[in-house]
Amino acid sequence: QVRLVESGGGLVQAGGSLRLSCAASGRTFSTYTTGWFRQTPQKEREFLASINWSGDSTSYANSVKGRFTISRDNAENTVYLQMNSLKPEDTARYYCAAAEHGAYDIWGRGTQVTVSS
Repeated sequence: QVRLVESGGGLVQAGGSLRLSCAASGRTFSTYTTGWFRQTPQKEREFLASINWSGDSTSYANSVKGRFTISRDNAENTVYLQMNSLKPEDTARYYCAAAEHGAYDIWGRGTQVTVSS
């Protein structure tokens, strides 16, 4: 079973950047599609970005396209989310998730991102 641990969250001013990491342990992670999501108490969970197992195919939500970049380093069993030009509305708890076949069925516990205005 793959286990995921997110890190890199924190407090940043609007316009700033953060890089989130999703470190995997357990089974081989390199065969999994991995995605980043976020959620606030007021909103449903929102898909942000995904990357396939080899890293040559990515997908982004319109809300973050051009500002966020997903990447992965399979040698390090880690997926990253580079977040630039952050806005207060990006404040949320950010989660990574992995899917071996279809649905995302492995989730981390999340990391909090707070963007001040």
